[in-house]
Amino acid sequence: MYIGHKAHTASEQTSKLSREGIAISEREVERINKIISPLITKGQSISNILMSHKDNIMLDETTIYKYIKLGLFDAKTTDLLNVVKMKPRRKKAKLKIERAYLKNRSYRDFLKFIKNNPDTPIVQMDTVEGIKGYGESVILTIHFVEAELMLAFKREANTARSVTNIIDNLYKKLGHDEFVKLFPVILCDQGSEFSNPSAIEETSSGIKRTTVFYTDAGSPYQKGACENNHSLIRRVIPKGISLNPYSQEQINLLMNNINSYKRKKLNNRCAIETFNFFHKESILEKLGVSIIPHDDVTLNPNLFK
Repeated sequence: MYIGHKAHTASEQTSKLSREGIAISEREVERINKIISPLITKGQSISNILMSHKDNIMLDETTIYKYIKLGLFDAKTTDLLNVVKMKPRRKKAKLKIERAYLKNRSYRDFLKFIKNNPDTPIVQMDTVEGIKGYGESVILTIHFVEAELMLAFKREANTARSVTNIIDNLYKKLGHDEFVKLFPVILCDQGSEFSNPSAIEETSSGIKRTTVFYTDAGSPYQKGACENNHSLIRRVIPKGISLNPYSQEQINLLMNNINSYKRKKLNNRCAIETFNFFHKESILEKLGVSIIPHDDVTLNPNLFK
């Protein structure tokens, strides 16, 4: 039955959604990235690249700059010629993920999936920042909810490519069978660094390896296990401290101490012991995780002294 006012409301909503987010597909990002990023790192300007590849890159110069700033390409703003280096504004607009990315990946879809597959282990993924701004490193955290075990990886920039590279490296270390068993479902927020779900879900050859879902915007409690574990990181590296000076080895040491910290909710066991209950010890070796004796566990800034 056709109802005029409902049809009008639906039409307005469709028109609104079509104007939100990034107006480019994931495959198109990959294709253009292969063209422009190598040339930018060689010192070529965007305008020069567009002149040479006008038939292959169907975007204007302003749009290319925008996508580089959003971290969709390997090239960074620091690689660009004649870009004025300005301090970031105090209030920055948040990137909205293209609505197509969220199709069948919303938090509602996640709840439905878990209801139909109640025994599926859940992995939560998030970013820990030090000082916001260009040139500042960030940490990707990967939290295995069942065992409360968390991995952390330093990234030089908060880009989608850096997240994909870490997932690719884990897949290579673990192998297909173990990766699929450990990462059946990944729940993350709608940050721009997670805006390429297909690259996380599939290998470069198109092999399915996991399923990505997103929490609702402004709802960190929907992945509360991960957020709670971040409070332990903040005991050692408080908010507002730059992450640039810390090495990956120091981040590993920090996470080994956190994962060796005994917790009541784990029956007075630590996350490493709990993880070993569900999985083979060899997996932790591949992940570079090792237990710290209980009396040596340090969860304050003195850890690095």
